[in-house]
Amino acid sequence: MKSRWSDADAKSLVDQYRSDGINEDIAIRTYTTRILGQEPRLVLHGGGNTSVKTTVTDPLGDTYEVLCVKGSGWDMGVIEPAGLPAVQLAPLAALADLESLSDENLVAAQRRMLIDPYAPNPSIEAVLHAIVPHKHVDHTHADAIIALSNQPDGDAIIRDLFPDTTIIPYVMPGFILSKVCRQALLKEPDSKHMILMNHGIFTYNDDPRQAYDDMINMVDMAEKRLEKGNSRPFTGIDLPAKLAAQAEIAPIIRGLLAQEGKIEGKPDRWILDHRASDQILHFVNGKNASDYAMRGNAAPDHSIRIKRFGAVLPAPITGELSAFREGAEAALASFADDYKAYFDRNNSRHGGSLTMLDPAPRIIYVPGIGLFGVGKTAKEAAICADIAEATVNVITMAEGIGKFVALPENDLFDIEYWSLEQAKLAKSVEKPLTRQVAIVTGAGSGLGLEVARTLAREGAAVAVFDINEKAAQAAAKSIGGLAVTCDVTNEAAVHDAVNSVVDVFGGVDVLISNAGAAFQGRMVEVDQALFEKAFALNFWGHHFMAKACVKVMEAQRSGGALVFNVTKQVLNPGPDFGPYGTSKSALMALMRQYAIEHGASGITANAVNADRIRTNLLTDDFIAERANARGITPHEYMRGNLLKREVTTQDVADAFLHLVKATKTSGAVLTVDGGNVAAMVR
Repeated sequence: MKSRWSDADAKSLVDQYRSDGINEDIAIRTYTTRILGQEPRLVLHGGGNTSVKTTVTDPLGDTYEVLCVKGSGWDMGVIEPAGLPAVQLAPLAALADLESLSDENLVAAQRRMLIDPYAPNPSIEAVLHAIVPHKHVDHTHADAIIALSNQPDGDAIIRDLFPDTTIIPYVMPGFILSKVCRQALLKEPDSKHMILMNHGIFTYNDDPRQAYDDMINMVDMAEKRLEKGNSRPFTGIDLPAKLAAQAEIAPIIRGLLAQEGKIEGKPDRWILDHRASDQILHFVNGKNASDYAMRGNAAPDHSIRIKRFGAVLPAPITGELSAFREGAEAALASFADDYKAYFDRNNSRHGGSLTMLDPAPRIIYVPGIGLFGVGKTAKEAAICADIAEATVNVITMAEGIGKFVALPENDLFDIEYWSLEQAKLAKSVEKPLTRQVAIVTGAGSGLGLEVARTLAREGAAVAVFDINEKAAQAAAKSIGGLAVTCDVTNEAAVHDAVNSVVDVFGGVDVLISNAGAAFQGRMVEVDQALFEKAFALNFWGHHFMAKACVKVMEAQRSGGALVFNVTKQVLNPGPDFGPYGTSKSALMALMRQYAIEHGASGITANAVNADRIRTNLLTDDFIAERANARGITPHEYMRGNLLKREVTTQDVADAFLHLVKATKTSGAVLTVDGGNVAAMVR
């Protein structure tokens, strides 16, 4: 473990915040918190916290001695001073004198002591920070410390390596932990650091640099102790000669995880995040993976994110995916049954008052392939995968020097079903398209970008397809999506592009097949090459995309939605637009054919028919030209419909969205043109 401390960086941040009126204590605390949080072997997704004891003055001019401690929801790696809410120090520390205090009352008490009533909730371990008699307190869940303490003789290992540290047996975080630590600190008033067995490490000092250095040095010592062990402790299995590809099995896993939701035709799906480092492959390829991977989590707080352990599936063989499906289905069913039994056993300890969470695993291990994080969103899946990687690291290191021993299931359950976490879950609300993966073609600009933006806003994980790489990247960045450069007229490129989406998210649920162009020309005069180009983009490109996506959807067996962008030329053809109108008419037939052939699989196929919207095709110059030809103004031209209203890209995007959500509509054409009698469907 190497120090990230830089005197220049620390001074620069202190100077920056001083100009903003932030005192030096809080500024340097922000700096040290960041450099701790930026090391994943120390801190992951909410784990760990820091604090500083200082003074602040409120808006009324009153000065208080306070504890500025990491607030709930803040990422230590990018924390700002606002992420260190100030709590009145004396009354906070006095809470440790109470005989008992529920977690809910502890949170309420800490909120009443905030200097800023709008600040985030202080850490549940704020009382512990308050009673440590040092100015700066650092707490991390260092992988190396946990790997040493999660041993049958972990206490002896820790005492041998750190003879001057204060050792605390595992206690659930919160008020009780504060009480236990206080008793230990009263017995050891000169304590410089604490190691909480199976939990993590605290270092503290009046000097922020010393507190940080102690953390790094102790973790470095732990890592060096672990390096003496076997870095590859697992005996491997004989893998199949021909392993199936990750893109082949991910849709199968997604489909098996999906459960019928409250609305028929709208299953509760999951997003996957795949990882396959050398260490991960060594782990999943171990002969006894179903033992060590399912003993329990590295750190108790991980249970909140990934349950107590993951599920181990069989190795997939190319050409034998049916066998993999059967084995995976059995493994996931066994996991769910085990989880229900685990819940029932432990819920009885709580008087049967708890409500069971879903029984789906949040980590899936597959020999030869790696691991998958499982989440409702891409972000959540990535967090689970990050924690899974840390779990693999801890278990591997622990097995290298002895045997990994997790906490008893009672302790893991009590963290997973912690009342404070249950309250957070009860407040969470999913967006309509959360859990769904969508591809939008021609999404680098114009209508495609508007549709992609709309789907992302509704919660979908969106892949932005465009032939222009820069446009795809810019569009994806603007919506938090995945950029994919693809020429949809090239079937091989489409196959690879769709597989790249599967590699990232695990599958595909929605295709918005939008890419197209308006090719003009009279039928008997148009150049054959132009005609073929029109069909390549406006027909074959849609077929290639639909074909590739439907294969993924069929493997998932959880339905899906195809929505094609057609045109009023299909229903109301005009002169000199033969290549465009005929290719789009063929697309209309294609949509209906997909509706017929894949409806039994729960896959809907529909089309949106829009007219006169401002896009890259219908530019201001083009509009002016058309309006002039008709002897009207551009304003009148854009409102040349029954309603006399201009149709916007958002109006059309809403139509696409409607058809994505329409689980009982297929083979339909939804017209968005303000009313055009000639283009009405008969």
